[in-house]
Amino acid sequence: MIRDVLRMGDPRLLQPSEPVARFGTRELETLLQDMRDTMAAHNGAGLAAPQIGVPLRVVIFGVEFNPRYPDAEPVPYTELVNPMLTPVGDEQEDGWEGCLSVPGLRGVVPRHTRLRYVGFDPEGNRIERDANGFHARVVQHECDHLDGILYPMRMTDMRRFGYTQVLFPDAAGEED
Repeated sequence: MIRDVLRMGDPRLLQPSEPVARFGTRELETLLQDMRDTMAAHNGAGLAAPQIGVPLRVVIFGVEFNPRYPDAEPVPYTELVNPMLTPVGDEQEDGWEGCLSVPGLRGVVPRHTRLRYVGFDPEGNRIERDANGFHARVVQHECDHLDGILYPMRMTDMRRFGYTQVLFPDAAGEED
């Protein structure tokens, strides 16, 4: 089922999420199906459970080709429960980000260029991956939602924040 995406200003987006206590449940599968449907309906690169009003540590992400990110390299589709991120090195890179909870806007956000993430799939099997580039950026963005952080809170230069249609006029018609 496609769910409403909460928008910046909703206090639920600022609350830290709780760990998932039980894997392989009907409730977790229903949540993930709703997240898949909602992400697909909005052409998202990822979605966190808090964005649809569920305060659990669950994210999904993945990109083959996405009209919102036409130059992005592919990111494997992943359903990640109770994730933990560890930066690999100190290198960071600025990059443009958008968010389904901050529609119509984009901003430049510094992120670690490389990281390792560990968590579980919906059945409780361990996932451990190294990520870099856009993959690392997407994971950090989605996992920030689990801690009540929206990307504008990570920005260091508000002059690089604005409406997608103004910043990228050739991409007119995009709805972040």
